[in-house]
Amino acid sequence: MEDVQQAAPPEGLETAPTASEEQAATVTAPEATKSAESPDDLRRQRDDYYDLLLRKSAEFDNYRRRTDRERRDLGDLAAADLIRELLPFIDNLERAVNAPADEASVEAFRRGVELIHRQMLEVLEKRGVQVIDPLGADFDPHLHEAVTSESGGTARDGEVIEVFSRGYKLGDRLLRPAMVKVATA
Repeated sequence: MEDVQQAAPPEGLETAPTASEEQAATVTAPEATKSAESPDDLRRQRDDYYDLLLRKSAEFDNYRRRTDRERRDLGDLAAADLIRELLPFIDNLERAVNAPADEASVEAFRRGVELIHRQMLEVLEKRGVQVIDPLGADFDPHLHEAVTSESGGTARDGEVIEVFSRGYKLGDRLLRPAMVKVATA
């Protein structure tokens, strides 16, 4: 705050209190009333604060339970939505299993399984899942799991030379690392 000097009023004139004088008066006023409060007033105030504390605690417990229930419901809804998308794959696989097994139907069976595989990858892609297929890339322990290694050959040291199972990511979260064979020098 800036200190501003005011000129003294002419003698015999009274002035109204300044803002700083009023603040000083209001600061000391509650302190004076605190000592004048009776024990009954203090008990009543304490009880009011205790009741307020109990109410706020109950409200917080209710809020916590409600958010837990909403989070569970949201998870169930997401799972139900995904399961609904997977049901056609189960239907197609059941048709493939129940198809007659003669030599002419082997190629049709293979095309059917390839179609189901493509549909599954499309559903995963629609859900934001990224496939990790690291063949020929450098080994990354954050994305790959080295199952075995092989020395020699034309591959450079640390290069992924075989993929046993692809990995999957959802956004930045790794769902499953790719299981790979790595070249060593």
